[in-house]
Amino acid sequence: MEKAVHGVWAALGADAALLERITRGPDAPGALTARLPVMGLARATVAACALAAAELSATRADRAARARGVTGGTQKARVPRVRVDDGAVATAFHSERYVQADGRAAATFAPLSRFWRTSDGWVRTHANYPHHRERLLTALGLPSGAGADAVAAELGRRRALDVEEEVYGAGGLAVAVRSGTEWAAHPQGALVAGQPLLTLERTGGAPGPGPVPDLPGPGAQPCAGVRVLDMTRVLAGPIATRTLALLGADVLRVDSPRLPESQDVHNDTGMGKRSTLLDLARSVDREAFEDLLARADVVVTGYRPGALDRFGLSVEALAARRPGLVVAELSAWGRSGPWGGRRGFDSLVQAASGIALHEGSPLRPGALPAQALDHGTGYLLAAAVLRALTERHLDGGTWLVRAALARTAHWLRHELEEVPPTATGGEPYAPEPWLAERAGPLGRLRYARSPVMYEGGPRDWARPAGRWGTDLACWAAGR
Repeated sequence: MEKAVHGVWAALGADAALLERITRGPDAPGALTARLPVMGLARATVAACALAAAELSATRADRAARARGVTGGTQKARVPRVRVDDGAVATAFHSERYVQADGRAAATFAPLSRFWRTSDGWVRTHANYPHHRERLLTALGLPSGAGADAVAAELGRRRALDVEEEVYGAGGLAVAVRSGTEWAAHPQGALVAGQPLLTLERTGGAPGPGPVPDLPGPGAQPCAGVRVLDMTRVLAGPIATRTLALLGADVLRVDSPRLPESQDVHNDTGMGKRSTLLDLARSVDREAFEDLLARADVVVTGYRPGALDRFGLSVEALAARRPGLVVAELSAWGRSGPWGGRRGFDSLVQAASGIALHEGSPLRPGALPAQALDHGTGYLLAAAVLRALTERHLDGGTWLVRAALARTAHWLRHELEEVPPTATGGEPYAPEPWLAERAGPLGRLRYARSPVMYEGGPRDWARPAGRWGTDLACWAAGR
């Protein structure tokens, strides 16, 4: 494997000898082609995630075997072999494009989510959700029914940096399109550049190996018995928890009834999960949430840093209240710095960090061939949670995981080795071998299979995505 996966595996504090368990499948001609090494990012993040899953599977199977008095073999030999197939990886990194319900394709970006010319450059806006659209229009002084022509005319009269501040001030989402040099000089860009790719640290003591039962044999799912509270939204966080669900975790997504969600998006990222609505400002819902938290093994949050603090759910508070918990925090810009408390999405991070100009030009910004920051960070986050579960089995502890889209962007731009573009000769890459269909609550669902593959591991989710927000606020029966 490329040097990139070695760097990720080292950041996870894992045994470098296990990297020999990774093998590659054939290239996928024309997949994820870009000026930046997107295929290298995708391949490395999926490989690290799959290897972390294989390691956890071997660790739990080994503990079960030792309990029966069976020993033998080295740790490396017991870890299943991992296969990274570029076709599976590329298809998964486009999963939101391929998902269909009864033949209907998912909606992608809304009309007001795009690049816009300003008087001195470009801005990128995100207005896929109705409340973000209304805040954008409010910041621009436009009526709620205003369309793209009115927005273009108004933005054309304003400076990009002014738009950025005014829209964020109104609670909306817009960033000025910057060059890489400009982002490096920005306080947030400089701060992010000095941080690790991801954080995996033990923050407190707790008895090992934790409450999760050991696996009965090598074929069992590595996250069997693990309860995951999923408090994330589009896209990286749900991709991480979707991966944990593939590996056998009982994943319950918890959303506020005050925030809308796209069923199209949930059809993609809700695979293997259940989904419920709880208003933490209501005492009865807060009590239900506390009951869930009391039995959780993992909590994954994807809201902007500080958003959950008023409910006593900061990562520090969660770790203090629940010794032995694995707490994973995802953010757009990092948890500190002048933008630490800002909302953000993949497209906005691409625009701010110099990626959009690198993939396009000053005459017209471009974009990566997939929302690679979201997908890549999602697999990084899942890998770190899996490694935390392995460490907890070996030596107990309370664990903290952190990742940020902006840090993944820096990794892509400055730290990944130059990976040659995928081959363009011969037959072009086709995603069909990596797509599947099954009946679900919303009809016939087409979706991308997970690229996380290892010997004996699961190849599909136990359940398709259901209707968002309609499940009971409880853990699965028998758990």
